[in-house]
Amino acid sequence: MDHSVPFNKPSLIGNELIYLKQAIENGHVSGDGEFTRSCHKLLEDELGCSKVLLTTSCTHALEMAALLLECKAGDEVIVPSFTFVTTINSFVLHGATPVFCDIHPDTLNLDESKLGALITHRTKAIVPVHYAGVSCNMDNISRIAGQHGITIVEDNAHGLFSRYRGKYTGTFGALATQSFHETKNFTCGEGGALILNEPGLIERALVIREKGTNRSRFFRGMVDKYTWVDVGSSYLPSDMLAAFLLGQLEQRFKIQAKRRAIWEYYRQNLTDWAEENSIRLPLVPNECEQSYHMFYLLMPSLDTRTNFIQHLKGSGIMAVFHYLPLHLSDMGMKFGGRRGDCPVTEDISDRLVRLPFYYSLSRDEQEFIIATARTFFLRR
Repeated sequence: MDHSVPFNKPSLIGNELIYLKQAIENGHVSGDGEFTRSCHKLLEDELGCSKVLLTTSCTHALEMAALLLECKAGDEVIVPSFTFVTTINSFVLHGATPVFCDIHPDTLNLDESKLGALITHRTKAIVPVHYAGVSCNMDNISRIAGQHGITIVEDNAHGLFSRYRGKYTGTFGALATQSFHETKNFTCGEGGALILNEPGLIERALVIREKGTNRSRFFRGMVDKYTWVDVGSSYLPSDMLAAFLLGQLEQRFKIQAKRRAIWEYYRQNLTDWAEENSIRLPLVPNECEQSYHMFYLLMPSLDTRTNFIQHLKGSGIMAVFHYLPLHLSDMGMKFGGRRGDCPVTEDISDRLVRLPFYYSLSRDEQEFIIATARTFFLRR
């Protein structure tokens, strides 16, 4: 076996290449073609949501959410500090001020007990991020948001087909976003989706997605011509991307079963080693059914993590750390972020390491990763 294991590797699993060829032969490779519509229907049927719209990225889906909520200067949007920059940048782009919330030390999800102190009359939205595809406590978040009349926008980039108390993540908020980036469970290289759970938002979302025009109404025969009616941009992905994505989504049960097997094998074979060396493995609450998006370790210290990553790299294994605290970034500090604002985030960010995790990861490769990891403390 080649003892070089990347962190991530895309895979062909179903009819991706067949559908790509068909998209070209159909003579329609721009947005909203046959394969885009098929992806919409599959996701709408599976999730039971009002509408799904594919976008060119999860970032663009979040930007659409900001436009739909009419975010402007003076508005505030609450997000966990432990997330990817576009979770909040999409709202800042339209004038909103970020308000950073700390996370739970167990699930690494937004700590809803902190929301009361962060909500003001200017709060436009709360954006919970389902980290690693393990749901936030949506009972409490929904209750708090409802009490204050605040919109929930779920960043579900990690969590497609995960559930909270039997209900799919991405179907709790008025809006939710998905990612189909190369590193996600289902991919088309770059891509995303906006999930609309409030029917009243659908028509305007269609306009925003079509460059601010009512082109969608024209193609549905609802108007005899289309024109510029609102703000918007070009958020439609090529039908070729949708064709590739459909091939992946059709194999969702196969993909999830394989990812679950990889996740469980890591857990089964690292638990005793982790306990012996003060390392924490992922925690999944009983009410959550995860998406098996990643497997991470929480090392005892920053130095240990740094050395551990180097240890694996020395054997050709690529492991990576994850988010840096947004409130301590250059931009975050311009918005008033200070060290100590989100102490759990600051601690977790220094200690988390992600192991290689992708569909085609073989058992031999995984055993090599595990065996190499288990020698780390022996060699120090």
